[in-house]
Amino acid sequence: MIKLKKKHFNFNIKNSLIGIFTGFVNGIFGSGGGTLLVPILNNIVKVEEHKSHATALSIIIFLTSASSVIYISKGTYDISLTLKVALGSVIGGIIGAKLLSKVTGKFLRISFGAIMILASLRMVF
Repeated sequence: MIKLKKKHFNFNIKNSLIGIFTGFVNGIFGSGGGTLLVPILNNIVKVEEHKSHATALSIIIFLTSASSVIYISKGTYDISLTLKVALGSVIGGIIGAKLLSKVTGKFLRISFGAIMILASLRMVF
């Protein structure tokens, strides 16, 4: 069982603004909020590399849940595609989470940066 200490619930305007920003990006683009979280957690909040990746993944649950409720209520989603991709994403998520602790922070930084560059080039061209 996870024990949460009182310090985990201290209100922080900076963290709330980060949440609003990443939630907005996730809501409007359908993704990206979690992708922005890793560098934000590393560089602004000063969270260690492995912990920032794991924390971003945990935050994504809330980002996508909030956005998904709106998308589903408006009918702007494909349930068939969702179910088809969901199984693979669960399997991939488990594999990735197990591998996270086995790679170095430098590897995470470089590989994440490379994926971000490739994704941005794909979006532009």
